[in-house]
Amino acid sequence: MKNKHSNGIKLYNILLPIWLLWLVPITWLIILPGNAIIDFLVTMLAMKFTGCANPARKARTVLLRVWLLGFLADFIGVVFMMLNDTVAYNPFENVFACLWVAGCILISAVCIYFFNSKFALKKANLQPEQLKKVALALAVFTAPYLFFIPTSWIY
Repeated sequence: MKNKHSNGIKLYNILLPIWLLWLVPITWLIILPGNAIIDFLVTMLAMKFTGCANPARKARTVLLRVWLLGFLADFIGVVFMMLNDTVAYNPFENVFACLWVAGCILISAVCIYFFNSKFALKKANLQPEQLKKVALALAVFTAPYLFFIPTSWIY
C-alpha cells in the first residue's frame, strides 16, 4: 500500500516478523530461538496434557521439524498477505482488512496443523488422538497472530 507520507514513493509492506527481519537483521537472533522455545514448550505441554510418556524427550525429538515447518506455514500466510497489499499498512483500517488478516492467520494455522500432524510429529510415536491434539495445540498457540501488528507503526 502506498504510504500517505511518502511524497509519491510507494512503500509496499509485509507484516511482522518478515519486515522486521529485513529492516533490523539482528532480530533474527531473537526470533529464531524465541520461536524454538515457544514451539518446544507448546509441544511438550500438549504432549504432557494428552498423557504422553516422556513429553520433554519426545518434544526434543521433533523440535527441529516443528520449528522449520512452522516457519514454512508462516511464510505461506505471508504470501496470502501479499496478495492484498492494502491490509499490511493497517489491518484495523476496515472490516475487510481485519478479516483478510484473520484469514491469513487461519491459513497459517491450518498449515501448522497439517504439517505437524502429517510430518513433524511422526517421530514422536504418539497415539492418533494424541497426535491430533498436539498438532491442534501447535496450530492454535503458534499461529502468527503478529500479522495483526500494523506496519503503519513503523512508517
